[in-house]
Amino acid sequence: TGAGNFRSVLGLVLKCAASPWTSGTRNVHNCASLNATPLSVLLNITGHVHQYQHLREVRGPNDRTEPLNSVLHKLSFNPEIFFNLFLPPIIFHGAYSLNQRLFFNKIGSVLTFAFLGTLISCGIIGACMYGFVKLMVQLGHAAAGDFHLTDCLFFGSLMSATDPVSVLAIFAELQVDSDLYILLFGESILNDAVAIVLTYAISTYSTSTFEASSFFLSIGHFIAVFAGSFGIGLAYTIVTHLTKFMQLNSHPLLETGLFFLLSWSTFLSAEACSLSGIVAVMFCGIMQAHYTFHNLSAEAKVRTKQLFECLNFLAENFIFCYIGLALFTFQKHIFQVVFICGAFISILVARVCNVYPLSFLLNLGQRNKIPFSIQHMMMFSGLRGAVAFALAAQDTTTEARRVIFSTTLLVVLLTVWVLGSTTIPMLTCLDIRIGVNPDESPRAEHCDQDQVAWPIHVFKMQLHHRYLRPALTHSGPPLTSTLPLWCTPVAKLLTSPHAYEVHACCHFTCLQELFLNTLLMGLNRCSTPHQTPGTVTIHIQYMCI
Repeated sequence: TGAGNFRSVLGLVLKCAASPWTSGTRNVHNCASLNATPLSVLLNITGHVHQYQHLREVRGPNDRTEPLNSVLHKLSFNPEIFFNLFLPPIIFHGAYSLNQRLFFNKIGSVLTFAFLGTLISCGIIGACMYGFVKLMVQLGHAAAGDFHLTDCLFFGSLMSATDPVSVLAIFAELQVDSDLYILLFGESILNDAVAIVLTYAISTYSTSTFEASSFFLSIGHFIAVFAGSFGIGLAYTIVTHLTKFMQLNSHPLLETGLFFLLSWSTFLSAEACSLSGIVAVMFCGIMQAHYTFHNLSAEAKVRTKQLFECLNFLAENFIFCYIGLALFTFQKHIFQVVFICGAFISILVARVCNVYPLSFLLNLGQRNKIPFSIQHMMMFSGLRGAVAFALAAQDTTTEARRVIFSTTLLVVLLTVWVLGSTTIPMLTCLDIRIGVNPDESPRAEHCDQDQVAWPIHVFKMQLHHRYLRPALTHSGPPLTSTLPLWCTPVAKLLTSPHAYEVHACCHFTCLQELFLNTLLMGLNRCSTPHQTPGTVTIHIQYMCI
């Protein structure tokens, strides 16, 4: 009954909030005069307007290909299925399964590689490919107007999406150095979202020559989409956290269902607002794991984890099946040798200019630096995967985009096969530790936080511990003790009754620990030389907890 009422209310909200349907610009075109394929077409048939969306080109003017109802055409890759069905569970699972402590300890390095590194890679690949395109024109392999600057930047943006799925699977099985794993994992999760938004922003840059107004418009579009998507992800996370007041712990199946539906709604809502659902669901997954996970019952925690693991496994396997299938079923492959060689060279140069300079900057003033062995492995593990393939497959209407699609397919297959299969020998060659438990590793004990991320850690200590965690979970301290007095009604409303119990227990434990440590300061004056006060204090703290 509750679910039915919720659906009715949701339908009413959508009915009231949705804007009336419009038929676009209502421009009428003669099909013979169109130079590019429109994304959608409106047909007025005896007063009834029908909308058709472009999927792909199935036959050229002089082609004698397979019939339109053949198996090859029916098995063609559909990017819409990938972005709306397969990619969201992969991104959410990656964000939801992050080691939160390691991720936030290394968040400065992760954000640097994911954001600044992606922009560097996009610019370098685009510039290098523009040079190779000029070479192709000189060699007579392409006409002067076939490739534009935007095509090269488009290729650079989609090639900036690193997706080392096979490498990370090997890393997880071997339990490699936690620093290496979290840097690669965090970079791949975040820069997929950055590359997708960047690709869409470059697509809005529709001029063939450089114009400052269009360039800044694309930058503004990129920032607006990212900020709006983050806001939607945060909003749905807050809505999910409010379920802590519903007392659903006795219904773990309902907990899991609501958790899944609200998480998926994050993606759908962002896409409905013309934002990036991938960015929204990524931030939602990080926040859900940081807060909502602790509100679930023990059985619901296991179920949600297994559910998203299963969806992630199925989606990844379907995607790689699609990639292999597209190599033989796509009817418009154009393989340009110069463009393909230039792609591999530019990707290598961009990865070098990404990993080593940024690592050097991050190591300045750091106590625990990024060693060269990890830098070399990050350089080696910059695979290209499903995101790059799907972005390239979205538009194959022009010859340049078909060259980009065919080249991207080769890059993905070769990097996955070659680099993925040589991961273990490379780990051995670089002498990188394996069999490391991240919760028991020596580095985990030192809380090696990035100095680059010190504002984030201050923000986390103040906002997270004092306000967000008490408001969104059952943990303390109660908001009644952290918020001003004039906020007392709101503080009482948002604070869980369990938070008062936890706060009282922690307060008693702290007093007990203070008393024992004061007593030990006097006793340790007579203690034996080999027994240090710190050792005794650690044991006492463990007993109190």
